[in-house]
Amino acid sequence: CAWSIERPPGDTAGCTFCHTSSEERCSTCHQRHQFDPAVARHSEQCKACHWGKDHRDWEAYDISIHGVVYQVNKWNPQEFDFSKKLADADYVEPTCQYCHLRGGHHNVQRLSTVYTSMGMSNADRGAPLWKEKRETWVSVCDDCHSPRFARENLQAMDEACKDAGLKYTETFKVAENLMLDGMGEPMPKDLTPDWSGQHIWS
Repeated sequence: CAWSIERPPGDTAGCTFCHTSSEERCSTCHQRHQFDPAVARHSEQCKACHWGKDHRDWEAYDISIHGVVYQVNKWNPQEFDFSKKLADADYVEPTCQYCHLRGGHHNVQRLSTVYTSMGMSNADRGAPLWKEKRETWVSVCDDCHSPRFARENLQAMDEACKDAGLKYTETFKVAENLMLDGMGEPMPKDLTPDWSGQHIWS
């Protein structure tokens, strides 16, 4: 995306680490010097790429109830036996791999989540593909939860995305009105956000 590649090199270094030579290579998940499937089944393997301010997947998982139980129990072989194939795994909590590589396949996109981060596919809009993706999502949660529980969570996320969309629109309207009222002048240089979005106060 142009908005990403035009950012300063320091900000895109993390992007190019994953989205150039290492993308979709076996060693991205399996570690070049070890290449052990048991290692690739740990959620931390996903953290190598899926973390940071532009996509906080690891942080979201890590502070979720699933992630907390994983962190507490991951060294207990009775709770997490990483020597078993994913198709045979019986974890006390799901890892990233358990849901996204369900059954041991290597197509992460097949069981991707319903939501995206750029605001294009936030909520259920009734398309057939949407229904299929959501039912697949429910079937993954159904390993441990009831289908009703999964559907209620999807609906709650729909509502949260719709609310966020309204707030997003309201924010732009405020900015537009400020510009129309002649109050949209740039802030003094010592009060503007820096390239990473952080405010630098003098």
